Amino acid sequence: QVQPVESGGGLVQAGGSLRLSCAASGRTFSNYGVGWFRQAPRKEREFVAAINRSGGPTYYADSVKGRFTISRDNAKNTVYLSMNSLKPEDTAVYYCAARPGTYYSLTSMQYNYWGQGTQVTVSS
Repeated sequence: QVQPVESGGGLVQAGGSLRLSCAASGRTFSNYGVGWFRQAPRKEREFVAAINRSGGPTYYADSVKGRFTISRDNAKNTVYLSMNSLKPEDTAVYYCAARPGTYYSLTSMQYNYWGQGTQVTVSS
């Protein structure tokens, strides 16, 4: 199995940028589709972005489209989430999740492996 580990969260002002990383230990990350999800206080976990195992098709939630970019470097066993033009409503714990096989999913239940999360706080 694979164990995702997120990093790169922090405090940033509105309009700023952050890049989150999701590094995998265990099996080769290139065998997994990967998604980013987030959970704000008192809200349900929501889908943010996803990428298939080869780095090909990607998919974004409407709320982040045009501002966030998901990418991966399979040689480094790492998936990235570049976040620009951050808004206070982007404040949440961000989770990386992996599922075996080629394709990503928009549904959290279809991911087998989850990281511990990294906090992103955007101040106004």
